[in-house]
Amino acid sequence: MNTSLSSSLVIVVALLAASLPFFTERVFGLIRLNSKKSVWLRLLELLVLYFVVGALGFLLESNAGNRFPQGWEFYAITACLFIVFAFPGFVYRYLRKSAD
Repeated sequence: MNTSLSSSLVIVVALLAASLPFFTERVFGLIRLNSKKSVWLRLLELLVLYFVVGALGFLLESNAGNRFPQGWEFYAITACLFIVFAFPGFVYRYLRKSAD
């Protein structure tokens, strides 16, 4: 897999994973709860998915053969970008007016 395709794959997976906690009442889209998910559980799920997408990116970068060391700046920027990717799901869940 070339680097352009792997970069695009990581971005698409990040877009989907960032909105997943807000689009479904299931934890990670798999585990059904008896009650509604709280905001804190959604944020915890968002944090775990951030690390899962980061691990996928790390795996694809290592597979390409040239893994580069990253500083704190990289992680700060990617965390902020992941939060921006979660914005559509947040708007859908909390800010959208219902059509009652």
